[in-house]
Amino acid sequence: MPLERIVSTALLVVDEEGADALSMRTLAQRLGSGTATLYRHFDNRTALVAHVVDRMFGVVELNGGELLAMGWQQALRTVAHTMFEALARHRNAARLMVEEIPMGPNAMALREHCVAALLDNGFPPRLAAHAFATLARYVLGFAIQVNGHGDGGQRDDAHLSGVFQGVDPALFPATATVAGSMPVPIEDEFSFGLELLLSGLAHLRDEV
Repeated sequence: MPLERIVSTALLVVDEEGADALSMRTLAQRLGSGTATLYRHFDNRTALVAHVVDRMFGVVELNGGELLAMGWQQALRTVAHTMFEALARHRNAARLMVEEIPMGPNAMALREHCVAALLDNGFPPRLAAHAFATLARYVLGFAIQVNGHGDGGQRDDAHLSGVFQGVDPALFPATATVAGSMPVPIEDEFSFGLELLLSGLAHLRDEV
């Protein structure tokens, strides 16, 4: 059975049933095969998860030259938004990325391109490593929030807006003052925080 079909089906299981539902037995049943077929490709569930996660990184179709030409800030901004959008399309996949540091070929290539952009723009190795690791965790953290947790539920901004509008100004005057702007849409939170992160990294680089 082709590896591509197995990984695609595994991602479909995660999309439809959640990260916890992905097992060798469940996947074999979905494929209409036995688990022995899967063990020809993967030693265990961890190896399977690594392939599914790496498939997520494959959506970032930017080569190293294109990223370097953007400048380091635009390169990291582009990668962050692309990964965030990819995880939003696969609402349960973010939880799989918590299980281990992605080390598949797509993840390694993306890491290589981003770190190279940082190194080529004056970041010392330690700061470049911390910068990419922080960016990756930032994207993952927001992806988990926007997609909910175990039940796949999503944040109900319409309900939260009503809650904030009903805040008693006598008890919470500051919150009441900004209630008309709350909750901040999570996509706006993501973009706002990303710009703060990039600005902070630029400041750190200039201090080196």
